Amino acid sequence: MCDITKEAVFDAISTVIDPEVGFNLVEMGLIYDAIIDDDCNVHVVMTLSTQGCPLHQMITQWVKEAVERIEGVGEVEVEVVWEPAWNISMADENVKKTLGGL
Repeated sequence: MCDITKEAVFDAISTVIDPEVGFNLVEMGLIYDAIIDDDCNVHVVMTLSTQGCPLHQMITQWVKEAVERIEGVGEVEVEVVWEPAWNISMADENVKKTLGGL
C-alpha cells in the first residue's frame, strides 16, 4: 500500500514555476490529475498553456523531477494532454486577476 497522496504530488508540482508568467503550474490550472498506484508509481496528467510552448520538454522534466523528490515515490510518468484545452478560467483567482488584464 502506498501512502503518497494526490495532495503531496500537487504540493511537489507547485514548486514548478512557469517561467513565462511567473506562476506555478498548479495555480495556473495546468495539472489535471495525479494517479498513484499501490507501488507508489505516479502518473501526472497535465497540459500546457499553448501547444507550441517552447519550454514543453523542460517543463515536463521539471514536473517529473519535482514528483521524484517525494520520499518513497516509484516511477514517475508525465502525460501532456490537449483536451480539455487550457484557458484562463482554469487558473486560481490570483492568476486570473494578474493575467486577465493582459
